[in-house]
Amino acid sequence: MPSVPSISPATGKSTSPSYIHTTSCNFVDNAGRTLLLRGVNLSGSSKAPLGRPSYVLDDFWENAEAGGESFAGQPLNIDDGSADVHLARLRGWGFNMLRFPITWEALEHEGPGKYDYEFMDYTVRVLQKCKEYGFKVYMDPHQDTWSRFSGGSGAPFWTLVACGINPRNLTATQSAIIHSEYPLAHDTDPASLPAMIWSTNYGRLLSQTIFTLFFAGRAFAPNCIINGKNIQDYLQEHYITAMGQMADRIRDVPGGGLLDECVIGWDSMNEPFEGLCGWDDLNTNPTKQGSTLKKGTHPTPTQSFRLGMGQPQTVENWQFGTTGPSRDGSVTIDPKGLTMWADPATESADGVHPRWGWKRNTEKWKLGTCIWAQHGVWDIETGFCLQPDYFKFIPGTGETVEFIQDFWKPHFIIFAERIRASHPEAIMFVQPPVFARPPPLPTEVLKGRCAYSGHYYDGLTLVTRHWNWFNADALGLLRGKYSNTLQAVKIGQAAIRRSLQEQLGILKSDTDILGDYPTIIGEIGTPFDMDGKRSYGWTDKGKYKGDYGRQERALDASLNGADGGNAVNWTVWTYCTDHTHDWGDGWNMEDLSLWSADDLREREKFSSDAGSEGDDELYSAKIGESSAVLLRKNKMHKDQATVAVAAASSLSLATSGSMSVTASPSPRFDDMSIRQHKPTVQLSDWLSDPYDFLTDGARAVRAFSRPWPQKVVGVPVDIKFDIGKGVFRLVVGVTTEDEPTVREAGELVATEIYVPLVHYASDRLLQRTSRNAALLPAETNFGHRRSGSVEDQKGGSVFGSRAGSRIGSRATSTIDLSTVQVFEGSTSSSSTMSPDLRDEGPHRDLVDLDVKVSVGRWEVEGQILKWWYDVPKGGQRKEFVIEIRRRGGVIKALAGVEENERSWCEKVCDEQAGCCIM
Repeated sequence: MPSVPSISPATGKSTSPSYIHTTSCNFVDNAGRTLLLRGVNLSGSSKAPLGRPSYVLDDFWENAEAGGESFAGQPLNIDDGSADVHLARLRGWGFNMLRFPITWEALEHEGPGKYDYEFMDYTVRVLQKCKEYGFKVYMDPHQDTWSRFSGGSGAPFWTLVACGINPRNLTATQSAIIHSEYPLAHDTDPASLPAMIWSTNYGRLLSQTIFTLFFAGRAFAPNCIINGKNIQDYLQEHYITAMGQMADRIRDVPGGGLLDECVIGWDSMNEPFEGLCGWDDLNTNPTKQGSTLKKGTHPTPTQSFRLGMGQPQTVENWQFGTTGPSRDGSVTIDPKGLTMWADPATESADGVHPRWGWKRNTEKWKLGTCIWAQHGVWDIETGFCLQPDYFKFIPGTGETVEFIQDFWKPHFIIFAERIRASHPEAIMFVQPPVFARPPPLPTEVLKGRCAYSGHYYDGLTLVTRHWNWFNADALGLLRGKYSNTLQAVKIGQAAIRRSLQEQLGILKSDTDILGDYPTIIGEIGTPFDMDGKRSYGWTDKGKYKGDYGRQERALDASLNGADGGNAVNWTVWTYCTDHTHDWGDGWNMEDLSLWSADDLREREKFSSDAGSEGDDELYSAKIGESSAVLLRKNKMHKDQATVAVAAASSLSLATSGSMSVTASPSPRFDDMSIRQHKPTVQLSDWLSDPYDFLTDGARAVRAFSRPWPQKVVGVPVDIKFDIGKGVFRLVVGVTTEDEPTVREAGELVATEIYVPLVHYASDRLLQRTSRNAALLPAETNFGHRRSGSVEDQKGGSVFGSRAGSRIGSRATSTIDLSTVQVFEGSTSSSSTMSPDLRDEGPHRDLVDLDVKVSVGRWEVEGQILKWWYDVPKGGQRKEFVIEIRRRGGVIKALAGVEENERSWCEKVCDEQAGCCIM
C-alpha cells in the first residue's frame, strides 16, 4: 500500500485524523491501513412517512394531494432512548458503516421548492447519534420504481402530476402495481401481494415513461415544457436541489463535526432505471431475462401505451419458479376506459396548476393524451406503433443510444458537483443501473474521492423465497458469459458459494473502469419469510418457529462471496426497527430486516410477589422461554401487559426489564397488525448479558455478525470464515511500504480484527444467559486467553503475558456497555456495568479465543483482536497468517439446520468439496 498523502486530492487541504482515503482499490485510514467498511442500510422503513407502511390505503391519495406527510421520526426515534439501543446493537454486531436511505419525497413533499426543514433537522440529529456510536455513514438518495405513488419509493407525489399523469388510475391501467391497491383499487387484499412483484413496475408504463422523461426528456419528449423548461431539466433540477438542501443542512450543523468524521459521502440515485431509452422494438419485450423481473402480467411498451389510454389488451403472463421465469398463458386487462393521463380540467386553460403552481406549455403539451402519441410514436385511434425504434436512436444524430454514457453520466456529474458544493471532501459512491458497468468518469469529477457501489442479491432465493440446493450465475447470464441458461446452473453448496464469490469479484473488477478506487456492495441480503414464513411458525403446526437455518445458509453464502480474495465492503439490506412477521419491512411485503421485535425470545413473566421487594436481578433461575415478555418484579404484574397495536420504535425494542409499560395504542399501525404489547427496553437492562442483547430478535445472526479484518496493516489477500466450525483465517499481504505512520499508546497501530460474541463469547457470558443449558459446551472452561504471540506458540504457553484486557469503546468498534448513556424521555443517566463485568482480571473478557499467528503478537480488547507484526524490509513482500477459533468449542445456540432438514443432494455431497452427483 503506497503511503497515504497528507493533502486531500479533492481540496488540497491537510487531511484530518478521521480522514478516509480512497486509493489503491481500498478505503485507507490516515495511518495507511486498509479499511473494510461493513454494515447495514438504516433503514428500509425510511421509504415512507412514520406510520405509513405501504399496505395502508386510508387517506393515501388524499394526504398526497394535500402536500404529503413529514418523514420525521425515520429511521430512529431519538427522543425515547430507543435509538441508543438499536445503534448499540448494530455496533455490537461489529458494523462500522451505515448506508442512510433518504427519499426526495421526504425533502420536498409539500410542493416544488417547498422543503421540509423539520425533517432535515431531525435527520441531522439522527446522524449525530450515529456519530456518537462511531459509525461512518454514506447518504443514499433512495428510489424504487420512482415513487410511493407508483408502487415504490422516492419522488414526491407532485412529480407524477407534473408529468401529466393521473396517479389514481395507475392500478386500473396496470401502469404500476401499488401495494395498498392490490389487486384492485376497489377490492384490495394487500397481504396477497406476490413476492417481488413490485419490481415488475420497471416494465410498466409509469416507470418506463417517467424515467425516460427524467433522464432523456430533452431528447425524446421535446414538447414536454413546464415553467419554460423541458420536463427533464425541471425534474432533475428539483431533485438535485432538494438533495443539496439536505447536504447543506448536514454541513451547517452548529459546531460542525458531521462531515468526514461521520458522513463520508453520498451515493448516487439508488438503482437508476433507463426507462425506454435504447429499446429496440416497442412491439416486443426482450427475450432474455434482464434486470427487470418477468412475473405476472408483462405487456409490451406498445400494449402499455394502449392500456394507458384505457384500451383493453391481452398480454403475456409469467411465473417465476425454481428454474426462473416461464410463460404462463395470457391475461386480458380492461381499464374500463380509465386513462393514466391527467384530465385537462385539472389545470387552467393556460396550463397553470391550482395546487402546485407550475405553468405548462399547452400549445405543445396537452393533458389527457399520451405524451408518446403526441410525439408521433403511436396512433391512439388505430393503436398502431408508428416508430417502434423511436427510443433506439438519439434524435437528430441517429446514433444508437447508450443510456449510461448518454444520459446517466451527465446527470451524475451535475449531482456530484452540487453535493461537493456542500461537502468538498465527499466520497462520491457511483451506482449505475443494476448489474451495469459504470462509465469512465472525468478525473476532475471524481477528484480522487470515489467508490463503486453496485448492488448484489442472490436473485433466485430473493424471488422464490427458498434456499435451493442449486442456483444460477445470474450476473454471468446478463453479461453473456453463457450461451444458454443450463450452463449457468450451479449444483451443490460449494459450487453456489464459489459462484457468488466469482460474481462479486466481477462487480469488484468493474471498479477498474473508474480507477483504482474501492468497491462497496451497497445492498446485499436475503429474505427471511422463506417457505411460507415457516420460520415464524406459520407452517407445519409451528414446528420450525424461530429456525432461521435456511436463511443463515443463504446469507452466509452471499456474504462469503464478499470474502475470499475479494475483500469487498458491504452494507446489508436492511435493519428496520418496526419489522413485523405479518408485514415484513412494511414495504411491498419485503422481509429482509436483520432484526425483528417479533423474534424476541419469549420469557417468563413474574409478578411483584415473586422474590423479595426491591430485588433488581434481571434473570432468575426460574426464567424460561415459555411466555411473552419478562417484566420487572417491582411494580409489575402479568395482567399489566395489554394487547395493543404493533409497536412504534419506543415499543418495538421490547425485550425485558422495563421501568414502565406504555399501555396506549401506537398510531403507527392500523388494526391489521395487532399483537402482544411489549414494554420499552432500557439499555441498562442488558449490561449483564451482552450475548443475549446481541442475539435476541436477530435473525441468522451468525451469518452477518461474522469476523472480519476492519483495519489491516497491508492488504487482505484471503479471508475465510467457516460458520459451522467457527474458524476464521486471514492471510495478509505486507510490503515495506505498509509501515504504519501513526502510533497509539506509544506503539505503532495494529491490524484490528472484529471477533463477534455470537461466535466467540466466553463461557462466563454464556453461563449468565437464561438459555445456558443450550449454549454451553459439554465442558465449561472459565479461563480466558487475552493475548499471545508466535513465541508463545513455540513455547507451548497457553496464556500470553499481557494482562488487563478491557471492554473497549464505541470508537474502537466494540460495544462499550459500561459507558452507554440511556435516555428516558428528556432525562439521561449513566448505566452501570454489573460488578462481575467491571472487575479486573480475566472476568473482564467478552470473548475466549484460540489464536495462531505466523508472525508477531496479538491482544484482545473487547471484541477487537489487535495483531502486531513487523513489515518486511528492503522492498520485500510477505504474507502473514492468523487463525482464530473459540477455545471452548463452537457455541451450540443458533446452530443452523439439522441434518434431517438438508436436501438429499446436500446429504450426499460435502459442502466444501462440492457436488458428487453432477
